[in-house]
Amino acid sequence: MELVGHYRNGNYTVRLYDDGTKVRETDGDSFIPEFPESMDLKITDRCDMGCPFCHENSTPTGDHGDILDLPFLETLHPYTEIAIGGGNPLSHPDLVPFLEKLKSLNLIPNITVNQKHFLENLPLLHDLTDRKLIYGLGVSYVTNGREEALRKAMQEFPNAVLHVIAGIVDPDDLQSLAGHVLKLLVLGYKPFRRGSTLYNILGGTINSYVDALKDVLPEILRDHWFKAVSFDNLAIRQLDVKSLMTDEQWERFYMGDDGQYTMYIDAVRGEYAASSTSTTRYPLEPDIRTMFQTVRSSSEKPSTTGRRQQ
Repeated sequence: MELVGHYRNGNYTVRLYDDGTKVRETDGDSFIPEFPESMDLKITDRCDMGCPFCHENSTPTGDHGDILDLPFLETLHPYTEIAIGGGNPLSHPDLVPFLEKLKSLNLIPNITVNQKHFLENLPLLHDLTDRKLIYGLGVSYVTNGREEALRKAMQEFPNAVLHVIAGIVDPDDLQSLAGHVLKLLVLGYKPFRRGSTLYNILGGTINSYVDALKDVLPEILRDHWFKAVSFDNLAIRQLDVKSLMTDEQWERFYMGDDGQYTMYIDAVRGEYAASSTSTTRYPLEPDIRTMFQTVRSSSEKPSTTGRRQQ
């Protein structure tokens, strides 16, 4: 691992490494941040996939955000991680100049794209990676019989992570992708917007897929199906991930509740919130610390520990 950067945030320090590892350390009993370590940033509502579970309601004619004129951008602390998504973020006409601006501010952008858009845009994504305009690359898995092409292409990107959704992914598909040195991120099912509509229709099927993944999860971890496995907070709850860890492991690896060290920004609607499924939202303000403290004060208190690592 090579150190990408380190900084002081409130009463603790953060170190970021080039393989995606993050280490927090404090001499106190808890971590008290002054600004967000990372944020999810939606830059567009445009996408041609039409996924029935899309919690952002993205459409082929969706609007793009005015990302070159975000009022808070220059107040972000260096090495803030920015997870860029959509919609299809590759469809945004200002994506490259936006990434160049983030690089000039010494920020750490990552991008998440659908599997179809990933395979269709490999030269562009290689260019963005080679120029260090993006550090991490998330690829949202779609079952379509192209697993071999997906595995081969993802292995060309050292920091690529396969994204799957509990309740949508079939564990049998995960087994077909195992053993190829891929990293995996499991996301929880979001019953929000189109995701809510689909759940009202197929909730029983979705729940059965969640249960099936929960049953096979110990095997996935024990037999090292993937190089690394991580979860968002919603998946942690839906799959009861905590029950598979000791208290010591939980304190070491759990990175905090939504809104405690992270936040969500919708650049299309000009809003911010604790997460992408938060119903309480606020209009964007010119200073990130003001927005973050608003989000943090409305979220649950974090657990206490002297060190966490991801």
